[in-house]
Amino acid sequence: MNQVYEVIENIPLGKVTTYGAIGKYLNMSPRLIGLILHKNPDPEKYPCHRVVRSDGYIAEGYAFGGKEGQIERLKSEGIEIKNCKICNLKKYLI
Repeated sequence: MNQVYEVIENIPLGKVTTYGAIGKYLNMSPRLIGLILHKNPDPEKYPCHRVVRSDGYIAEGYAFGGKEGQIERLKSEGIEIKNCKICNLKKYLI
């Protein structure tokens, strides 16, 4: 679990990654990554709002303010979102 939070902690402001990319990097299921992030003990230290689905859509069930809360946080970092999907995901992907 700590490995997931270490990865999340290193996502820069204005950038995102995917559950699948983290899962591949840590040899874990993307669903397990989502479950771990849902229990994030410190969303300010571990910016789990910067993790999205591989198709650029915002996943259901964001633990800190729902989908709308995640979208607000991403937009505040300059990430363009339309219809709950990141516009030009490649531009923001690390």
